[in-house]
Amino acid sequence: MPANDALRRESRGPGDASRQGTRPHAPANKPSPKAPRPAGARRPLKTLERLFSKAGWASRADARVWIAGGRVRVNGALVTNPDHWVDLENDRVTLDGKPLRGVAPEYILLYKPKGYLTTWRDPDGRPTVYDLLRDAGAWLSPVGRLDLDTSGLLLMTNDTGFAERLTNPDYKVPKTYQVKTSTLLSEEQIEQLRRGVPLSDGPTRPAQAQRLRDSARYTFLELTITEGRNRQVRRMIEAVGSKVLKLVRTAIGPIRIGDLPIGRWRRLTAAEVAGLERR
Repeated sequence: MPANDALRRESRGPGDASRQGTRPHAPANKPSPKAPRPAGARRPLKTLERLFSKAGWASRADARVWIAGGRVRVNGALVTNPDHWVDLENDRVTLDGKPLRGVAPEYILLYKPKGYLTTWRDPDGRPTVYDLLRDAGAWLSPVGRLDLDTSGLLLMTNDTGFAERLTNPDYKVPKTYQVKTSTLLSEEQIEQLRRGVPLSDGPTRPAQAQRLRDSARYTFLELTITEGRNRQVRRMIEAVGSKVLKLVRTAIGPIRIGDLPIGRWRRLTAAEVAGLERR
């Protein structure tokens, strides 16, 4: 898509994106201390809550609720401790009497609109990204976060290994944003972004920064970073003396948002998933 399209499309809003779909998550409970791993254990072991997550059935928060609610048995015995260790080779785990089996992995690309929270449920009743998912699967978790005022590409999956790889800063997966700043940026300010800027949690890695265009009062910028700190792009722009007026994530690695309508989603192709896994 043309370089400026994402920011221009944002001015039109999400159109007829509706609040619909299933809500597969349950609110998180306060975690309990983890049980020690059995001494001398050599077989592959997982805690019960992590087994649910790894199998693609639920988030660990969901699993804790189900386990505490008495819905889970191990080898026929009721287990209510989510940190109970399970032998992956020999133990039989059931949920509501049905054996726990792996589910097909799902990989979703959502165009998150501004004003939607990247969370399962908001106590104040504000819309969340789960309101935009229609028949997208029994359980999906966001790969990273976009804050309330940021829009654009959000990946969601039930493949926890895939998510962990993309969000691990050691893999340096590039994330690209289009930014409208509150002032005109000089070449020196843009060069500072390229070199890295000091933040309260340490200096940023060097970034790719390209001026898209200037209006009479604002600069429109494309910025690519390989970290995922909280509100990082906004803080970087503030570090060079300006502020973010509009922020849209347009790409993660080789995956671009393209012409997907605001508030809609699509499944990644096998080639797209493989492209991300190769990074």
